[in-house]
Amino acid sequence: MIEMSRADFEVLVSQALDEVPEELAGLIDNVAIFVEDEPPAGDRELLGLYEGIPLTERGHYYGGVLPDRITIYRNPTLRICDTLDDVVDEVNITVVHEIAHHFGIDDARLHELGYG
Repeated sequence: MIEMSRADFEVLVSQALDEVPEELAGLIDNVAIFVEDEPPAGDRELLGLYEGIPLTERGHYYGGVLPDRITIYRNPTLRICDTLDDVVDEVNITVVHEIAHHFGIDDARLHELGYG
C-alpha cells in the first residue's frame, strides 16, 4: 500500500477539483466534498460516494436542504495503487465519477466513458 498522509491526499483531491472545467464547476450546486480514511463498514473497496439529490432530479420543491455530500476515501485508494502517479490518476477519476453522479450520470454510463 502506498503511504500518504491525509493532508497530502486532501491536496490531491483539491487539485482534482481544480481540474474540473469552469463551465461544469459553475453548475455544481449545493455540494460539500469530504475526505475520509475509510468507507462505511462492509464496503472496504469503495473509493468515493455521492449522497444527495442529483441536479436532474431536483424539482421546484428543492430548497432548504442540506448540501449533497461527496466523500473520497483515502485508504481504499492507496490500497489499490502501486505508485504516486496511480494515486493521482485514481483520485482524478474518482472525483470526476462522483461529480458526474451529481449531474445525474449513472455508473453504467461512467463505465462506458472510462470513469468506472
